[in-house]
Amino acid sequence: MQKPLIRILYWLGIMAVLTALSMGLWLWVCGGSQTTSSLKWLQFMQTTGTFLLPPILCAWLWDTGHKPFVWLQMDKGVSGKVVWWAVALMVCALPGINLLADLNSRVVLPESLGFIEEIFKRQEEAAAALTERFLQADSVGAVLINIGLMALLPALSEELSFRGTLQQVLGNSRAAIWVTAFVFSAIHMQFYGFVPRMLLGAVFGYMFVWTKNLWVPMLMHFTNNGIAVLVYSIWGQNNSADTIGAGTTWWLGVISILITCPGLLIFYRRTRTQ
Repeated sequence: MQKPLIRILYWLGIMAVLTALSMGLWLWVCGGSQTTSSLKWLQFMQTTGTFLLPPILCAWLWDTGHKPFVWLQMDKGVSGKVVWWAVALMVCALPGINLLADLNSRVVLPESLGFIEEIFKRQEEAAAALTERFLQADSVGAVLINIGLMALLPALSEELSFRGTLQQVLGNSRAAIWVTAFVFSAIHMQFYGFVPRMLLGAVFGYMFVWTKNLWVPMLMHFTNNGIAVLVYSIWGQNNSADTIGAGTTWWLGVISILITCPGLLIFYRRTRTQ
């Protein structure tokens, strides 16, 4: 068996090649246009080339029977009970995530690192502006496209890359879960959401180890992103649903955490007895 470092280098090499090809394809098709439609195509091609296809290709190479979905632990279905638990835990966790994001956003770097803080703020503002552009939708079809692009595709591709590939290559140990969660959060380049995203990545990692089924963290990831897209589509920019658990409703965030943590423990104990 190849050493983890060799496999990671294989993965990164394939990722670099397919990312470059996807960027080249976008430039050829869209000509580098900065319209919202063109940027959505860029998002689709880049996510597919960077996160979706490399894990599948690597798994095909690494599995002795060339069955990538067996290696990725996607060859089994998910029971109705596990689906219910996964979705319920994710919904319960949302106010707690909002609370942690609010606390993370209040972090102030030392004055000597003010220039770095300014870079972080500009990145956050640019990401928020682009997300808002993407979320604009005037029809049911446009909302469905947004759900596919901003919820389904990231859930599939990011879980394939991080939990399915990196975490497994590192051994699916506790250290592997947290290293993968750190990389998962860092790759988003959003400092003010780093802590909740890392904790969310750790939850996905533990759920993957406990269930031995990559579809479970994919479902939770999709639920998290899908709710955000739907809330914006229904209530628009001025909705307050994405801040429930933060600010004056901080107590809801605390309750959310107090429910979610025991919920995860109960789920873990049930999976061990099955």
